[in-house]
Amino acid sequence: MAPIHVLVLDRDPDRRTRLLALFREAGHHAVAAPDGLAAAEAIALPGFDALILDLDWPDLDLAALRATLAPERPAEPDSLEQAERRHIAWVLRYTAGNKRRAAQLLGIARSTLLHKVRKYGLEG
Repeated sequence: MAPIHVLVLDRDPDRRTRLLALFREAGHHAVAAPDGLAAAEAIALPGFDALILDLDWPDLDLAALRATLAPERPAEPDSLEQAERRHIAWVLRYTAGNKRRAAQLLGIARSTLLHKVRKYGLEG
């Protein structure tokens, strides 16, 4: 089975850690959002195959969640440059800023990644 990309939105840090470990041990790519703002930003990112959601999250806007997950009108596609910037930013978050690991995951040379990080202003 091919690995899936899972987004875990759970306010309980222990449960969140256990869920991440469970998916990662099974060979999947799992990331978590620590708060409502990060969750809203993460949900808007494309590329997730599954969403584990704590419905008791106090600042979770279910109407906005529904609109994000199933918009009435599909959003206009991003340019290739916008998609590349967003994906590189996501991989850097996933690797906690480890550029060597990010370059490996992206399948590009570290020098190429460093060039793109500068180009897109992702230094931080």
